Amino acid sequence: MPSFTSLPFFHRHDTAPPERLRATALLSPSINTTDERAWFMGELPRVKVSDGAVTEGALVISCFPGVSHVSSIVAHYLIERLELQFVGGVADSRLPPVALIHEGKPMPPVRMYAGKPVCNMEQCDSVVVLVSEAPVPPKLMLPLSEALLSYSHEKKFQAGVLIDSFSHQQESGHEVMDSDDSDETLLGIGATDWALEQLTEMGIPLLDSGMIAGMSGVLLGEGRRRKLNMMCIMAEAIGGIPDARAAARVIEKLNKLLPAMQLDTEPLLEEAERIEAQIKVMMENQLGSSGDDDPDDGPNAMLYG
Repeated sequence: MPSFTSLPFFHRHDTAPPERLRATALLSPSINTTDERAWFMGELPRVKVSDGAVTEGALVISCFPGVSHVSSIVAHYLIERLELQFVGGVADSRLPPVALIHEGKPMPPVRMYAGKPVCNMEQCDSVVVLVSEAPVPPKLMLPLSEALLSYSHEKKFQAGVLIDSFSHQQESGHEVMDSDDSDETLLGIGATDWALEQLTEMGIPLLDSGMIAGMSGVLLGEGRRRKLNMMCIMAEAIGGIPDARAAARVIEKLNKLLPAMQLDTEPLLEEAERIEAQIKVMMENQLGSSGDDDPDDGPNAMLYG
């Protein structure tokens, strides 16, 4: 079973003298200042978190948009089941000008939730879920990664898990080569040897070759360069519609990483069956309407949701 017992901090331990440390990309730029490298990327996004938020020593689970909304489904499931609280988000003029409305209240497109579930593992003080339904513009991906990793160093995050998805039926930007004939593949990528070991212990095959795009690709690349304990779980999805089954497969693996949380995947499987039943009704009505002009069999019969 994976363990955080001897886990090094998510940030990099460096024995260099202070002058050299100040020059490293991990320790600078900070959230409110920029170094020479960051200057070329423009101003860094600001990570704004409420003062009372418990994020020290956290395991962070990052969920940026992907095929079939798998990462979003995982994020919202974790937020609800672990009773995580909204604690802040990211502010930047380059993000899409939108606000997510939840229970009548506006929230930023890139949001952070935190809580203190019992992990049954040393050095796992809290769980942070970072989620966005809005795509991050390509030119913002590296500056946003810099800001998030700077915040992770400040708060001494223990490790990071990126949730993403791919499909052979829908363009995702990823180029993933899986060697099996199943359409329920899970694949892992690790930025460090420790991360690769965790994926192996979780029973997730490693991606042998391919290309990972978007925020997952940028964060993994920066993670390896900075020697950060980051891993990515890639779930194969059906494409085109929300895939709760793929999300359930991811949750089952997270259960192995954090067994004390007891994450029940049954609600996700029930949701998958509901979506599949609705799609079946839609298809049957579409096929039926092609040969029947009866107005009673029109759009009103094709209910979704």
